Amino acid sequence: MPVPSEYRLWRSVPASHFIDPLMRQLSHPYYVGFLSAAEVHGAAHQHPQVFQVVTPARLKGRAFGRVRIEFITEARAATRPTATVNTPTGTMQVATPEVTVLDLVAAPERGGGLSNVAAVTAELVGAGRLDGQALAVAAGTYPIAVAQRTGWLLDHVARMLATSFDTGPLAKRAGQRAEPTPLAANGRRAGTLDGQWNVLVNTAVEPDL
Repeated sequence: MPVPSEYRLWRSVPASHFIDPLMRQLSHPYYVGFLSAAEVHGAAHQHPQVFQVVTPARLKGRAFGRVRIEFITEARAATRPTATVNTPTGTMQVATPEVTVLDLVAAPERGGGLSNVAAVTAELVGAGRLDGQALAVAAGTYPIAVAQRTGWLLDHVARMLATSFDTGPLAKRAGQRAEPTPLAANGRRAGTLDGQWNVLVNTAVEPDL
């Protein structure tokens, strides 16, 4: 298939044009996730450098001209809510806004760090793209620590936006752990304890809003 003139310098069309037939050919379930999903939902501050795809399969990254695809292995990928999004060549499966936030909180290094994850979350909250009940349901496929960190982050960005977000359903899912959950999983074990989420705030989160 010839490359359209607007992508000639890329030597490939965007990954969104072919990711669905590629994954169907490989016979693996998938969803576009992390910052690539955030961009689809209008919440990425800049175009991601790689196209992030979540799948239960173990696949090596691929490059097509300037287009790079990063495959992220997640055993529960096929059980998570997705949305079917139209592309210029068909459709593709994209993480819902709720799964996008949970993924980014679970692995903030794939989203430019916690402050950038907070910025993405704030964009989704401000645009009314997140649903509290759907978030709680999706959180059922993540560790409780992820639900706790997500709840704290939502409260944090809602305060910064001078708005509110109903984290009640998520709080029921998060419950309480015997030991506090550090906000930064690999950070120091010291900081301010948030009693509502049992989260030890051991790092500064300063989104660019």
